[in-house]
Amino acid sequence: MDDPLLPHEAEVAEYIRESAGIFTLRLRFRDPAVHAGYRFAPGQFNMLYLYGAGEVPISVVSDPLDDTLFDHTIRALGRVTRGFAQLRAADRLGIRGPYGRGWPLDQARGRDVVIITGGLGCAPAVSLINYIVRRREEFGRLVIMQGVKHADDLIWAERYRRWSQMAQTQVVVAADVGTPLWPWQVGHVTDFIGQAHIDARKTIVMMCGPEGMMRAAVGGLQAYGLPESAVWLSMERSMQCAVGRCGHCQIGGKFVCKDGPVFNYPQVRELLAVRGL
Repeated sequence: MDDPLLPHEAEVAEYIRESAGIFTLRLRFRDPAVHAGYRFAPGQFNMLYLYGAGEVPISVVSDPLDDTLFDHTIRALGRVTRGFAQLRAADRLGIRGPYGRGWPLDQARGRDVVIITGGLGCAPAVSLINYIVRRREEFGRLVIMQGVKHADDLIWAERYRRWSQMAQTQVVVAADVGTPLWPWQVGHVTDFIGQAHIDARKTIVMMCGPEGMMRAAVGGLQAYGLPESAVWLSMERSMQCAVGRCGHCQIGGKFVCKDGPVFNYPQVRELLAVRGL
């Protein structure tokens, strides 16, 4: 896209309700040339603009091979996202993007990949999972570890079951609070890192979710001898311009919108240790 601050008009092709407060918008650009030229990498995000309400950063959850439509999964929390929840097929919105640095897929090829996520923080990892699943022969073992606060918070349960049935793929789902019929683990997802059977010599780890969860996960991974350089994090901050001009997403000397949102752990190790930064 030519002007990074100019949104292009898109329309909703499909609205999918995932849970009471979470939904997916399947989108297409209205200009066929813009749509044909749109490209993104797993881990990148778009700025979605709702006319008369505002703009928010939302991760793309599609696989880049899905070139007909692209998806955004959204939790209705604020004024803008609650407005998006009211959209239906053929409604219009603005999109800028894609922005940021995605997951290190070239480094992951040929290696075991462990993906650790928490809550709806899983959204930046969904396109990563879809990418690997569609190109399964290019990667080693795939371990997907998803944590939620309550069993009722889990969306895409059927996807996790389907992924768990693939060759060389392991799925660990954990809820802090379970229910009588909860089929997976009860506890923090970081409590079950040992189940991933990590081979530190050939494993790369990619994480997204609450920073406390990611710090705990790094500690658990180090116990298995995994080098810090093999750990990648997707960070969240208030990204308002997406091009490093407004400063709202600055963390130390870095801008999450353009230097991230995906960072190699050594790049942000010291920053994560500062509470409230």
